[in-house]
Amino acid sequence: MATLRRKTCRDMGEVRDAIDALDREIVALLAERLHFINEAGRLKMSREAVRDEARIADVVAKVRAAAAAAGLDPDFVEPLYRDLIERSIQHEFGVFDRLHR
Repeated sequence: MATLRRKTCRDMGEVRDAIDALDREIVALLAERLHFINEAGRLKMSREAVRDEARIADVVAKVRAAAAAAGLDPDFVEPLYRDLIERSIQHEFGVFDRLHR
């Protein structure tokens, strides 16, 4: 688990700089996550395997637990992840279709 960098800021400029730095890290992590979505689209043998309801439930449960462990409200995180998962599935359908049809 990443070390949390919670600190008290002196002014709004410092707040914005910290948020901008975190956003760059989040985007880099999303790019890494999307790489593995591409890999899943390449490796799955059928289009029906792209949407896996059991895996969705597993990811959501793990994210909720990670949020709680980080002191973050799981109800804040879950809808963000559900949207990310749905967008990832749509992307994976595109990858699958491009590679397997």
